[in-house]
Amino acid sequence: MTYELYYWDGIQGRGEFVRLALEEAGADYIDVTRQPQGTGAMLDIMNSKSEPHLPFAPPFLKDGDLIIPHVANILLYLGPKLGLAPADESLRYVVNGLQLTITDFVAEAHDTHHPIDMSLYYEDQKPEAKARSAAFIRQRIPKFLGYFERVLKRNPKGPDHIIGNALTYVDLSLFQVIEGLTYAFPKAMAKRKAEYPALLALHDRIARRPNIARYLASPRRLAFNEEGIFRHYPELDSTE
Repeated sequence: MTYELYYWDGIQGRGEFVRLALEEAGADYIDVTRQPQGTGAMLDIMNSKSEPHLPFAPPFLKDGDLIIPHVANILLYLGPKLGLAPADESLRYVVNGLQLTITDFVAEAHDTHHPIDMSLYYEDQKPEAKARSAAFIRQRIPKFLGYFERVLKRNPKGPDHIIGNALTYVDLSLFQVIEGLTYAFPKAMAKRKAEYPALLALHDRIARRPNIARYLASPRRLAFNEEGIFRHYPELDSTE
């Protein structure tokens, strides 16, 4: 059965973490809002008067009649089906914990450009965004990337993967985190990259995987832009 992914059209956003897993696995899926009337179909589900399991917001995935919301929850569901989760069921919760930590990190990255009110434009909160971004670059990037670097290096099976000796969806998500941070904060990331050799090596390995490389070169991979989570505003980037 074909999976249906629902997320806002025109941006990578949080939906990209799910797309990478589907693309790596060669799964059959439809990116619904990129189809004619797709955004309306998504909103119909979110505003349904009869659906008993309403999603709060995209992304959400439909598998038949089942609706699964939230990135980490979707990947927890898809991981075993796509061969992107550990065979040891107990380790699937470890992987889920790592994905939830990525969720926290991504939320903080978003808040660098919308620190006061999500309903306001970036231009309405630029001084606050500059202060928030400076703290994010100084404190939060090294805290989160340092953590994932340690986890990679301490993997008993070696640092090629975050858990065990096979690819999981968290490896793919870490690739996307590095991609997004490098786009949003190129100066800051250029300065700090040497501190995270295992993470950067993982990123490069993921980029070379055949299915991922084909996806990255395809029109399905939208470019980063200033409507998504990772946004590049030069005034928010810093090497301090």
